[in-house]
Parts: sequence; C-alpha cells; structure tokens
Amino acid sequence: MKLVSWNVNGLRACAGKGFLDYFKEVDADIFCVQETKLQEGQINLDLEGYSQYWNYAAKKGYSGTAIFSKVEPLSVQYGIGHVLDDEGRAITLEFEDFYVVNVYTPNSQRDLARIERRIDWEDHFRQYLIELDTIKPVIFCGDLNVAHNEIDLKNPKSNKGNSGFTDEERGKMSELLNSGFIDTFRSLYPEKEGAYTWWSYMNKVRERNIGWRIDYFIVSERLAESIEDSEIHCDVMGSDHCPVVLKLA
Repeated sequence: MKLVSWNVNGLRACAGKGFLDYFKEVDADIFCVQETKLQEGQINLDLEGYSQYWNYAAKKGYSGTAIFSKVEPLSVQYGIGHVLDDEGRAITLEFEDFYVVNVYTPNSQRDLARIERRIDWEDHFRQYLIELDTIKPVIFCGDLNVAHNEIDLKNPKSNKGNSGFTDEERGKMSELLNSGFIDTFRSLYPEKEGAYTWWSYMNKVRERNIGWRIDYFIVSERLAESIEDSEIHCDVMGSDHCPVVLKLA
C-alpha cells in the first residue's frame, strides 16, 4: 500500500502547477492533502477510481483538508471534537485493518500568539489517536507544524524558540511518539541530515535546501514491521511544502 501526504498551500494554485501530473504519476492508494484553502464547489478534480472526502474551513480561503482514496472506507469522521474543528483540520477514514488520519496542525504563529491554543489541540489530538489505537492501528499524516529535533531543520540554533521549534511544541511531539507511535521517516533514517519538507518562499532558500521537516507519516508501533519505506519527494514543486510518501507491506 502507498500513501501520500502533501500540504499544497492552496489546491487551486497547486493544480495549476502540476498537482494532477504528480497525482497520476505517484499512483497512491490513499492521497491526503492539507491547506486546501477552498470551499465546496470551488474546484472540480476528476480523479478516476478515487473517492473524495473534503473538510472545509468555515473561513474562506483558509486551512482545509481532503483525502482521495481508491478503497472505500467503513466510516468517515470530520474533525476530532475540538474547538478548532471549524477550521477543517482533520479527517479520519476507518478501514478494515487500520485508521488513516489526515491532519493540518494549527500554527503557533510568528509571535507565538496562538501557542496556548496549539498546545491544547496537541493534547486533544494525542488523546484522540490513543483512543483510536485501542480499536485498531493508526496511520496519521500531515503538516504537523513542528520540527521535532535539531536534525529536522537547517538552522536549529537561530530558530530555537521560534514557532515550530519551541520547547513546548517539540515536547508535545515527544509525548505523542512516547504514546505508542513511530515517526516512520526517522525510524528508517535516524541520522539523515538535509531531509526537509518545507522551505520559505524567500529568495533561493529552497535551492540552497534551507528547510524544515514538518510533514510526517506516523504510525502505531505495531505497524513497525509493515513499513517498507518513508520518502520525501523534495523535487516535486507546486507548493512551499513537498509530498511525503509511506509504503507499507
């Protein structure tokens, strides 16, 4: 099974920059997107063979998630029962043997104005995943808006304390992983440097690979033996993020 996750930073814009070409080429079983930035009826994607599940934000042009799946799920849930559910940040598909959760974690914002709300989300989301995991294994993915360790961004010293690299956010990621989950990429490539999924739009930042790894595939520990590969498709353009891919046996 192949799963893909991509923060497209506006799906309509990304569709004009090769989204469908990549979608067809990668031929995923399940394809998750974050930050769709649209409302129902604003885009019509002809994805033959895929069912489409959309969670739109109440605020126009903001946030939003979607999942495109070749396999029909047993059930679909939008949101996680949190006050931020109106921002369209999460979709859960239940399949016979596992859950797939697509998430766009709230950003703490540049001045950390939203960090308390972010931390509250983290606690709620972790508990949500733990409860799902008591029923069947969980695969979750998305833009988690945090670089977990220093190896996960180019300039850790100058970014210490900044949004996405605060002690609080990194600590919540550690709590999550210590609750029975595996960062699939880092489990396979513990020492790999320069593996990033997001780059600022500032001049030549992406060309020089001055980036952050903030997009993840994380799975229940009991799926560890099923992980074949966890990839970062950093050569795929169209967004300030690149797709990440999980291959399971």
